[in-house]
Amino acid sequence: MSMLVSGTALLLAGMGLFAYDLYSFRVGTVRDLGIKAQIIGSNSISAVLFDDSRSAETTLSALQSAPHVMSAEIYTPDGVAFAGYRRDRGQSLPPPPAIPTGQAEVYRFQNGEVGLVRSITFQGKPVATVYMRSDLGAMHARERDFALIVATVFLMSLLAAMWMSSSTRRSIAEPIVRLAETAQIVLREKNYSIRAPMNGERNELAVLISSFNEMLAQIQERDAALEKSRDHLEQQVQERTAQLNVANADLEAFSYSVSHDLRAPLRHIAGFSQILSEDYGPKMDPEAQRHLDRILSGVKNMSRLIEDLLKMAQIGRKELVRVTTDLNLLLKDVIADLRPEFEGRQIDWRIGGLSPVECDAGLVKQVFANLISNAIKYSRRREVAVIEAGQVEEDGASVIFVRDNGAGFDERYADKLFGVFQRLHRAEDFEGTGVGLSTVQRIIRKHGGEIWAKSEVNKGATFFFVLAEKRQGLTRAKAAGAPAGA
Repeated sequence: MSMLVSGTALLLAGMGLFAYDLYSFRVGTVRDLGIKAQIIGSNSISAVLFDDSRSAETTLSALQSAPHVMSAEIYTPDGVAFAGYRRDRGQSLPPPPAIPTGQAEVYRFQNGEVGLVRSITFQGKPVATVYMRSDLGAMHARERDFALIVATVFLMSLLAAMWMSSSTRRSIAEPIVRLAETAQIVLREKNYSIRAPMNGERNELAVLISSFNEMLAQIQERDAALEKSRDHLEQQVQERTAQLNVANADLEAFSYSVSHDLRAPLRHIAGFSQILSEDYGPKMDPEAQRHLDRILSGVKNMSRLIEDLLKMAQIGRKELVRVTTDLNLLLKDVIADLRPEFEGRQIDWRIGGLSPVECDAGLVKQVFANLISNAIKYSRRREVAVIEAGQVEEDGASVIFVRDNGAGFDERYADKLFGVFQRLHRAEDFEGTGVGLSTVQRIIRKHGGEIWAKSEVNKGATFFFVLAEKRQGLTRAKAAGAPAGA
């Protein structure tokens, strides 16, 4: 590469200098011929005026001292040859080129020679024309000398470049190549015990190789420490996982047992309260009746809460049964089951096409039931409720959404939305136990998916979730609040 660059630079420089020298020589030759023609013409004016051709030829004979002048001819203004000089007397003289009007001189290069015609004036009137021809032998000799000089410089420069290239290769290129080969071996084999060979010198390259070897040593030590820590961490994870599984099993068993055992006392409270209301309600004073109604309302809320807790406990205990499920049919069944909740209301249902997915149909139906039920509940204050369900594609994942135009919520508290018993609205405004969305999240995560929400107060809410495990764009989608196109 060094030789190629050096050779190209020298060749271009030589060509440039040669072209400039050739141009300068041609200009100098023309200028020299013009001066000779002017001198010959000026010295021959008297001979032309007195028609003394012999005197003119004597003047022309002085050109014998100019070895490159081939011929010189003096013509009268009417174009008749008056006197001449030929270096080769047997050579025929070509006709002179015509001088354009307004010019005193004209020249041309052709056939390896240069011809120049100059008009000679006396007292403002043309009295003669001098036509001179010169060969280009001096230029050819100059070209040969220049080519020899360029070739010599070019050869010496190439030899110097070869020497410098060889020296550079030994001191720089070869150590860098060995360093690169070592880096490739380390990258391919992940073997950080390999070291790059030192070049035996004390320069910047030696510092680079030494730093590279030191870096490999540090990585090797760090890998050994990480391997040791990983083994210890894996053991701790296994222990913690086992403890967590036992704790979860105990918690689910406890939740199921408590919820199940609470049902019987609540049924007794509800039954006797109902009997008391029916048999003795008319005899009670209004304050006692209000207390009894509050007992019945509390029993209903407690029953609903126990049902929700039982469903959530069953999710953890139940194994997923994945089957190909038509979500469109599933959603229609959910809306049909929830019809009593929106009987008499005006709802604009906008259900988009949902793709079939591999999922537990029963659990996913519970997801839609909770989300659609919430949409119905929180949009009941709208004259025309709009509830929409659909699907969009985001980074290879099918994102399903359920949207309403209801009360919405403040996104600053969205992190509490999926917590057990966490509610963002007052019980006086909207009834509920605060367990439904937590159950939805557990079902979706059990499928390997994720759920998140986007909302504004009094502008409705949108819940997004994915069921598949392909969630490359999930983090970005959650950060943006909604997938593109939803």
